[in-house]
Amino acid sequence: MSSADAGSVRVLGLGPGSVEQLTDEARHALERAEHVLGYHTYLARLPALEGKVLHGSDNGDELSRAHHALELAAAGAHVAIVSGGDPGVFGMAAAVFEAVERGPAAHRALDVAVVPGVTAMLAAAARLGAPLGNDFCAINLSDNLKPWSLIERRLELAAQAGFVIALYNPASRARPGQVHAAFERLRQNRAPYAPVAFAKAVGRTDEELELTTLGEADPAHADMRTLIVVGSEATRRIERPSGQPWLYTPRRVDGGRVDEDRADEAS
Repeated sequence: MSSADAGSVRVLGLGPGSVEQLTDEARHALERAEHVLGYHTYLARLPALEGKVLHGSDNGDELSRAHHALELAAAGAHVAIVSGGDPGVFGMAAAVFEAVERGPAAHRALDVAVVPGVTAMLAAAARLGAPLGNDFCAINLSDNLKPWSLIERRLELAAQAGFVIALYNPASRARPGQVHAAFERLRQNRAPYAPVAFAKAVGRTDEELELTTLGEADPAHADMRTLIVVGSEATRRIERPSGQPWLYTPRRVDGGRVDEDRADEAS
């Protein structure tokens, strides 16, 4: 096959919900694609696409979806495979490279690239203010692909280390109780006054933001559309005369040193 006839795979993120949060690079990849693969719900969020063959599949079919995309590209097609948010953050990018590693050697020569997107914790943080202004981590509460005991251990260590914590996939109909267990573990390792935000459907028409504290938070308010931000004990809440309060985590930590020659450049 000549280089002119070679196919390609672009793994792209659709952002957390709003069409405005779809990057130009991702939009161009969709325009170039002949085939678009993804979870049914994500394909339904796409802007109008003419002349594309859509391949919808169910949640949990990520690896077979990735194999299908690679096979289409190997046959000479230009393929886009979509994730919500950013494809590299608990998304399809890892599944595609897992399929490359497990698949035939010829797949390693394919033109495969990841197109970054806006992940949910960044969209939620922007709505809230700047809660990720200091060190933070992201933890996926789904135990479909890892043991719950490992998730609990990571929650404990992240809370003890003082990270702001973004919790993805906090609850579903199949596992409604695990988010409660997660909050119990966090409460054992972080002060009750630490701010907590439930950011649901950020960027969509049914967006909801709820600000509370770790001690008062009701985990039952979370579902699969929710990104939970658990502030550190240093995270601050700024009340406003009208509108939602802002959350921010100060850049400076007690005992830290600011390089005065570069402080403005780094801001």
